[in-house]
Amino acid sequence: MTLLSLPGTNLAGASRRRLRPGLLWSAAVLLIAACAAVLPGLFTGRDPLEVAPADRLLPPGGGHLLGTDQLGRDMLSRMVHGAAPSLLAALIAVVVGVVVGGLLGAVSGFDGGAVDGLIMRGVDVLLAIPGLLLSLTLVTVLGYGTVNTALAVGFGNVPAFARVMRSEVLRVRGSLFVEAARSYGAGRHRVLALHVLPNARGPVLALAALSLGTSVLAVSALSFLGYGAPPPAPEWGSLVAQGRDHLADAWWLTTLPGLCVALVALAANRVARALDGESGEPE
Repeated sequence: MTLLSLPGTNLAGASRRRLRPGLLWSAAVLLIAACAAVLPGLFTGRDPLEVAPADRLLPPGGGHLLGTDQLGRDMLSRMVHGAAPSLLAALIAVVVGVVVGGLLGAVSGFDGGAVDGLIMRGVDVLLAIPGLLLSLTLVTVLGYGTVNTALAVGFGNVPAFARVMRSEVLRVRGSLFVEAARSYGAGRHRVLALHVLPNARGPVLALAALSLGTSVLAVSALSFLGYGAPPPAPEWGSLVAQGRDHLADAWWLTTLPGLCVALVALAANRVARALDGESGEPE
């Protein structure tokens, strides 16, 4: 009998989860996307803004692995360079949701009483508004651009993080080790920072990974509608929008960027399930 098979230990299950092919592929997709955002030169040496009318609407293959667009620009280069603004906006949106929503949820769950009621009623109002509609309203007020799009999507993430953090804080604050810390004279801020929040972070991290995928979709949707970076700067959502007039004769203009967005969103969802400790379906 090995250590992994000893009763009462979950090392075998944890090892199997780590080695699941679906999780490994998802991690690889996110790693490739991150490398494309940080080091685009690893994937292509072409200028994403270089126009070549003689090469317009070339299909994938040959000198252009993913084809060219209606102005002859290389699609691989535009997709690779579009990873940085798309993923940066999604990351900012997740950070805004974690920081603002986590802070509101922590204060609400730890203080309780009137503070809890006030914060949660505001969160309930935001939850009643569809996330994309809320983001669209905010980006209209803030103005166009990658950062404004990220802030708008991030504000839409706040209610979910607030609810999850509040739930976890309520669960942890009644634990024996928290009561012990209070009995030893630890202040409320110390108890919250050193004992409550570290033990409430698990579901919040899982939600952050899940929100990365949904934020990529939301950022791409707003970019598709024209609220992202101004042309000719490439973003995944704007690439899909620019190719919609050529679906019949140049399918790759919309299909390939759309598949890229879908793969990143699905990969983030799979990693979120692993962080949440769910085994998922057999793979």
